[in-house]
Amino acid sequence: MAIPAHDDISNVSRPALRTAATIAWIAVALGGCSINLGALTPTADKEEPVRLTSSSNIASLSETIRNNPNDPQAYNARGAVLTQAGKTEDALADFNKAINLDPNYGQAYANRGLIYRQTKRLDQATADYERAIALDANYAPAYLGRGLVNKARKQPQDALEDFNKAIALGPDNAEAYYNRGLLYQSANQHEFAVQDFTAANGLVPQQAEPLVARALSYLALDKAKEAAADLDEAVQADPQNIQAWTTRGLAYERLGDRTKAAGSYGRAINLRPRDEAARSGFARVGGKPGQGSDTF
Repeated sequence: MAIPAHDDISNVSRPALRTAATIAWIAVALGGCSINLGALTPTADKEEPVRLTSSSNIASLSETIRNNPNDPQAYNARGAVLTQAGKTEDALADFNKAINLDPNYGQAYANRGLIYRQTKRLDQATADYERAIALDANYAPAYLGRGLVNKARKQPQDALEDFNKAIALGPDNAEAYYNRGLLYQSANQHEFAVQDFTAANGLVPQQAEPLVARALSYLALDKAKEAAADLDEAVQADPQNIQAWTTRGLAYERLGDRTKAAGSYGRAINLRPRDEAARSGFARVGGKPGQGSDTF
């Protein structure tokens, strides 16, 4: 039986998601073009509470640890920096140390859960997120993290409940809106998906992913003009985004602008020469290899 969605922070009610068996995860096929949407990158899932990215911060925090070897907050902070730097095993060691020093340190559990999730250790990630929630039932990043694990496990209704809770506790959480939007989109509930992608875009306006996702839902709603406007912005925000260019080609193809469609498909082909969606779209609109096309 489908689990009804909770109301979000603005009390806009959501219909129940279809059962897990009926949901095609993340891939949304439109007009013969299948485009996969990834996670937002700029917020790093908003799971780690500390975001210090300068390499000098690692040295500074290491000095703090040398002077205070039993300070769990220092280990947690350095672990967050190491996570941002992609040094996952070093970060894991720091989070382990923080937890050993303070077994009730909820943020450290949530941060370690992020490492486990990123390295596909999903059972361990879930355990850490649930421990963080047990320590602080109002800690939004832990709900987001557990929701992302449930999404990875293709358990959309559980993920939905977690994203609802994360948004209710932290209405500035772009990643939670974005991923909840993907759930609605994959269940063909595109009006609700558009609302969530709009919220995510408002919080991270310079990122392509929410714009591409919203454009896909606009196309599903036969709103090609709105989709094209989103994709114009998306390709300017991220000119290397193949999905944005391919989807833009589809939007302009729907609008009957074969020149812009060919130019968009052509840009996608330049970025990934064997991309079948871009190549078939380019052929449909009469694109000629080696022939330049306008994109704007």
